[in-house]
Parts: sequence; C-alpha cells; structure tokens
Amino acid sequence: MATDTAALLEAARLGDQAAWDALVGDFNGLVWSIARSYRLEMADAHDAVQMTWLRLVENLNRIKDPERLAGWLATTARRECLQLIRKSGRERPAANDAALLDVPDTAAPVDAELLLDERDGALWRAFKLIGEKCQRLLRVLMASPPPSYQAVAAALDIAVGTIGPARQRCLEQLRRRVLADDSLAGQLKGDLA
Repeated sequence: MATDTAALLEAARLGDQAAWDALVGDFNGLVWSIARSYRLEMADAHDAVQMTWLRLVENLNRIKDPERLAGWLATTARRECLQLIRKSGRERPAANDAALLDVPDTAAPVDAELLLDERDGALWRAFKLIGEKCQRLLRVLMASPPPSYQAVAAALDIAVGTIGPARQRCLEQLRRRVLADDSLAGQLKGDLA
C-alpha cells in the first residue's frame, strides 16, 4: 500500500482528482474514527475531518514519507479535535486521550451474529441429511462437557474401539453433504478447510 499511497500522493500533488478521491477513500475511515473518539457533536466532528483534509491539501508538498501518511492524518485529526474542544470550552473525554486512541476495537463486526446464525442453520440442514446413527453419535460426542468414550459406548450400545472410526466416517459423510449443496458449501467454505 505504501507504493500505492506514494503514487496517489504524487498524482494528487499534480491535481489528479481521482488520486485525491482514492486517498480520501483509503483514509477517511481513520480520520472519522479519531474525530468520533473525541465524542464531538456531529457538526464539530465533521469540521475536524474537513480541517484534517484541508491540512493535507496545504501540506501535500511536505509529505516526504508516504508510509507515514496514516500517522500524519491521525495526528492532524487529533490536533483539530483538540483545537475544537479548546475553542468550545469543553473538556476532553478523558484525562489520557492518547491511551484511549490506541485501544483496538475488539467488538465483533455488526453482522457477525447474523453470519454465524446463517452458517449454523446451513450446517444443521446438512446434518439432517446424514444417517440417523451418525446423527446420534455426533450429538452425543458434541455434548458439553464432552463425555468419555466409555460413556458414549454405554449410551449408544457400541464398542469403545469403534467410536473413533465411526466418528470419522460420520464427519466425512456430513462434509460430503455440505459440499454437495452449493449454497451450503458457500456458507461453510471457511469451516471445511
């Protein structure tokens, strides 16, 4: 990306609007996330973002290391936010802003639960297509906490030595069912590797 950023910066210096749009597209999320982290009102956050991009326009010829553009934009956005806070007389959201800004967002993506539900539904549909003996064996083996093989053998009235090979055959049968249905395979492709 550094070479792409360098090429985009050079093209933007020469007045290429498409290059400028690409730079904004690549880094606007970063600038907005910093502005939002200061809990500014939407109008103030918008002003901080706009001022950050204006500062880049003013300093396009001074950016010597394109690899550090993200850091330059982040620092500039922080300064613009702090300046807006000082002008409005508001206090900062926390005493140690720098520490808060460096905390990664550990929240799951917004659609993560929906995707998991779809994947689980697809897997259960495939599960219903395998034989009943396999369904019973896999259900017992997937109990939480996992039962011992002796408990599985007693519950299903099978020999302990047959559980491992039967489990393998059942999982292979399930895998084949998933791969046979293109819509299921698409939803579960990462889990089948």
